[in-house]
Amino acid sequence: MLESFVGVLGGMAALEVSEWKAKRTVRGMFWITFASIFGSAITVGLIGAAFAMNFDPPYIASKFIPTLGMLFGNTMVGVSLGMDAVLTSVDTRRDVVEAMLCFGASRWEAVRPIAVEAARTAMVPSITSVSITGLISIPGMMSGQILGGADVMDAARYQQVIMFMIAASVALGVVFSVIAVAFIVVDRQPQIRPERIINRAAGSVSGNGKGGQRTPHSTRSCRSIVRLKAWKQVTPMAV
Repeated sequence: MLESFVGVLGGMAALEVSEWKAKRTVRGMFWITFASIFGSAITVGLIGAAFAMNFDPPYIASKFIPTLGMLFGNTMVGVSLGMDAVLTSVDTRRDVVEAMLCFGASRWEAVRPIAVEAARTAMVPSITSVSITGLISIPGMMSGQILGGADVMDAARYQQVIMFMIAASVALGVVFSVIAVAFIVVDRQPQIRPERIINRAAGSVSGNGKGGQRTPHSTRSCRSIVRLKAWKQVTPMAV
């Protein structure tokens, strides 16, 4: 029963991110989102419940499901921001990525700047929340425990553990989802594949606008870039 309910929560979170709110998407984005959110939240939730909050057993429904709900909610925000940042960067910086590939960059070398920037963008809300907790804002969980008569130190301890668990879950989910999406839009050859990006806001496929059909080179060919660089090097000598 608990496993089914947790699976439903993870599926709803993945649908929210990949189908209902995403402006840009790729094929298989639901499963990437589900694996990122569900896998990271379950892993961090079980470890935190067993070793930080000392639940015995760690998957007690009355305590584990509320904790998992907080992890799901925050992780889906980070995963959504990270994947959107990757797809936006690939769509807008297509020439830069293609030029790197043309001049011998590997698949990972081409997507690493985009992935790092996307992960940094996705982690900003969680890092900011952790940095101001207890100094500027008092979260709802801690406030509720204090108002309910719990010891202030115990309430602060549990809130601190939850915040660290949220940050860890978001980090795991963001890293997995960002790398997975980046490797979809840059294939093994390696070659950029902008036609795999579906722009839902515009109701079309990004790239060449030909219904997602693959072309040898979407913007400018590698030969054109190489010739342009060679021409720029030779022209000053000729003058």
